[in-house]
Amino acid sequence: MSIKLIKVGEIAGAHGVQGEVKIFPHCDSVEFLQGFKEFYIDEKKYAVSASRRHKGMLLAFLEGINSRDDVVAILGKSVFINRADADLPEGSFFIEEIIGASVVEENGNKIGTLKEVIDGVSGFIYVVKGKKEHLIPAVPEFVLSTDAKEKIITVRLIEGM
Repeated sequence: MSIKLIKVGEIAGAHGVQGEVKIFPHCDSVEFLQGFKEFYIDEKKYAVSASRRHKGMLLAFLEGINSRDDVVAILGKSVFINRADADLPEGSFFIEEIIGASVVEENGNKIGTLKEVIDGVSGFIYVVKGKKEHLIPAVPEFVLSTDAKEKIITVRLIEGM
């Protein structure tokens, strides 16, 4: 059985000289990351022996990373989790899971496919490509529903979108 890996962060540096890594989160919160007992880097599994929040990042000790030099070897690498280990609240999803979703208006008219999600200053923006490109703010006024399992996003467009 293969596992599905979801990107949740990036190795941002070393903290100290004993191999503690700084992980910049690519998810809603550092606290979410603290709930995991293992991370994957380059598809290799690393057990988390300890972790804590520090200045908006997760500091963690990973088995096999024992020095500052070990951290330098993985600096800038993406950090993943096993999707099966993530217990999200009902209706929540990872952005990665909706890329490629069909985007339809509330009347069922398909306007395109979600190609990208931009992390804008005031929130996420969905980049939808169809006959033309639409930039849709990911707020309840425009994104009416998201079915990550079926990969269907229902939106309400206004003039100019």
